[in-house]
Amino acid sequence: MNRLTGKVSVITGANSGIGKRTAEIFAEEGSDLVLVARRLDKLQEVEAACAAKGVKVISVSADVSKYEDCQRVIQQTIATFGRIDVLVNNAGIADKHRPITRCDVDWWDHVIQVDQYSVFYMMKEALVHMEAAHSGSIINISSIGGTSYNSGISYSAAKTAVISMSKNVALQFAGQGIRVNVVAPGPTPTALNTPEQISTFDGEFAAQCARHFDDTVPEVSVDDQAYAILFFACDESRGCNGQVIVVDNGRTI
Repeated sequence: MNRLTGKVSVITGANSGIGKRTAEIFAEEGSDLVLVARRLDKLQEVEAACAAKGVKVISVSADVSKYEDCQRVIQQTIATFGRIDVLVNNAGIADKHRPITRCDVDWWDHVIQVDQYSVFYMMKEALVHMEAAHSGSIINISSIGGTSYNSGISYSAAKTAVISMSKNVALQFAGQGIRVNVVAPGPTPTALNTPEQISTFDGEFAAQCARHFDDTVPEVSVDDQAYAILFFACDESRGCNGQVIVVDNGRTI
């Protein structure tokens, strides 16, 4: 407990799934919070649950695929708390496992904008304040689609880019008190992969991808993902920079 006491954490995609559970655990560990998502009603439910744990929480409705919204998130963070210690770039969408031959340009642009550009935008804005403070931890959420490429073309491209961007920024700030690390989830029960959502995926290519990992290994939980994120957020991981933790129960070994 209290591993994040005195810190201010910004979490995108905080209204459900991994982001929601991360917010709850961060609140339990003492972090004040800025919760970010498009749907304010769901976000405020998470806000209330986290505030009940005794920390200060604000909710910011924003579309992080838009640079001006990311600027506003960080501006509100600084205006409210005066600092930003932890940034969790969790917001993202699934890509429906569309292979290159069945991925149109509009869908490609949409996935890249949400899953890749948002990470660039949020890091760029947060780093202004982290650099001034010579302190900060950024945790970017990639996927086994970015480490094993077993997803649609746009998702694999975006999630691989998240890893390379993270390592590039980690290199820039190595030894300066700012760390950038990555959690790469495997299949985790969330709203992105309910049976209803999976029914909209490209079944043929999804089956082809599934042949390249062991789908008999059990799925991991949102708690598993959130605790990996917590590790990178807290000071116990201060020696870790530019690293990737794959959280998939060993499906892709």
